[in-house]
Amino acid sequence: MSPRGVATPDVRERLFAAAERVLEREGPGALTSRAITGEAGCAKGLLHAHFDGLDEFVAELVLDRFARVARHAEGLADRAGRDTVGANLLDVALALLASAGPTVAGLALARPAASARIRAALAGGAPGFGTVQEAVTAYLDAERRGGRVAEAADTAAAALALVGTLHHLLMTGGPDRTGERDRVARLVALLEAGLRPGGPSVAG
Repeated sequence: MSPRGVATPDVRERLFAAAERVLEREGPGALTSRAITGEAGCAKGLLHAHFDGLDEFVAELVLDRFARVARHAEGLADRAGRDTVGANLLDVALALLASAGPTVAGLALARPAASARIRAALAGGAPGFGTVQEAVTAYLDAERRGGRVAEAADTAAAALALVGTLHHLLMTGGPDRTGERDRVARLVALLEAGLRPGGPSVAG
């Protein structure tokens, strides 16, 4: 899925950001090459100069946003012992909702050819939900070593519960994310209570 020629990061991000604005405003049905380049204020042929059609562009957009939040999640372990466990989990959860929000993630359902490219890339090791889940587990393990998570806590199950819920919300939610944020906050509070030493146990 490499872009044709040499696509500079500035061009890619400019087109990606323009596509997100079109999606937020008008939905997946309005996403065309002309709409994207028009929104970006650039030449009509720019998208096709760097991507092999709209399906590759969409796949690269979704993968880029997944990679962005995966990088954010991988920094969680460095925050062990700081702030609260709940605040740290909520931060990465909201970052996933924002960076790979329902409108962007829903493209995987709206364009089968793009979806196939995304699945192939993820199977080949591209960062995605699995990467985020592993990072959350590693963070909770670090907090367990520091004593802020119960020794008997099933950290992998807690990470799966969080990331699985986020995946569901991203695939089924709409552009109004207020409800999604509230539900994620309640889930994080529940997980934190179960993970806390002396709390109702999330045990293996």
